[in-house]
Amino acid sequence: MTQKELLYVEDAIGHEQNIKSIINESINLMEDNNLISFLNKEYKKHDAMEKKLVKLLEECSNE
Repeated sequence: MTQKELLYVEDAIGHEQNIKSIINESINLMEDNNLISFLNKEYKKHDAMEKKLVKLLEECSNE
């Protein structure tokens, strides 16, 4: 993976972390259980994407 691609992946990880933080803040402000449930599902999706990106970085560092 090129240096530019690595920087892109690192940036994408940062975006996923930021989205997760915003979702958590939103959940803490909500009272509607349907919205909380929806946001929890969204959080899980972004957490999974972050983990995939981190795994990609780890695999590249082992090469």
